[in-house]
Amino acid sequence: MNFREALREKQRVVVKVGTSSLTHAETGKLNLTRLEILVRELSDLRNQGKDVVLVSSGAIGVGSAALGLGGKPAELGKSQACAAVGQARLMMIYQKLFMEYNQMSGQILMTKNTLLNDLNRYNARNTFQALLQMGVIPIVNENDTVSTYEIQFGDNDTLSAIVAALIGADLLILLSDIDGLFSDDPRTTPGAKFIDLVENLDEHFLRMGKATTGSKVGTGGMATKLSAAKIATSAGADMVIANGEDPHVLHKILEGRDYGTLFAANPREEFYLLDYIKNM
Repeated sequence: MNFREALREKQRVVVKVGTSSLTHAETGKLNLTRLEILVRELSDLRNQGKDVVLVSSGAIGVGSAALGLGGKPAELGKSQACAAVGQARLMMIYQKLFMEYNQMSGQILMTKNTLLNDLNRYNARNTFQALLQMGVIPIVNENDTVSTYEIQFGDNDTLSAIVAALIGADLLILLSDIDGLFSDDPRTTPGAKFIDLVENLDEHFLRMGKATTGSKVGTGGMATKLSAAKIATSAGADMVIANGEDPHVLHKILEGRDYGTLFAANPREEFYLLDYIKNM
């Protein structure tokens, strides 16, 4: 079985993009060139008839840069203020860019409480379904403005996997600041080996995850990405970790070309999304 070739047939795709892929490292401000390419790629996937969901980080980082704070504040209140400013700016720019390609987009902000409550979870799924049926690209983020430790996902790697499971996506793509999964951290271990395909995400691979991130603005390291892979593959979706430095990688992945690390779907009968969320 050619796992890469099978990616051509995927019809419901969730794409997660991290803060480090959206912003300039030097200033923390939005990288508009990269953002424009991302939007064009997603719009073209929609033009192919695929359902597309974007899980976008960046609200706190954009707000922090706009307010001249020089990084994510440690204080919760200030961090949430940054999210309030940054989320509005981020969505305004997304809306403008998507309109250039005649593509509608909409905003969905979530916390853990959204999914822990049965009625809220049902309504959230219906909202996604309605938007996708109308050809809209939902843009999802954690509701950092109101989220506290007790009700937060904590990182958008996890959130994107939960969204993929919630809506029955058949592919999740995590755009990160690394090419994929390595046997060790390639930034500190020059001999680390790149892993192209993971057919069975067992403890051997999970131990490769380290709670580190290459950026000062992101929250998810390889450990969170492997955790996301466990959720997505158990729910029946393939997942790819790829470098988001060039968002053109999206169409290359969906053409079945050899980019990033592919985690093959391994649906489990005992997988129940609510149980996972409760144990987070």
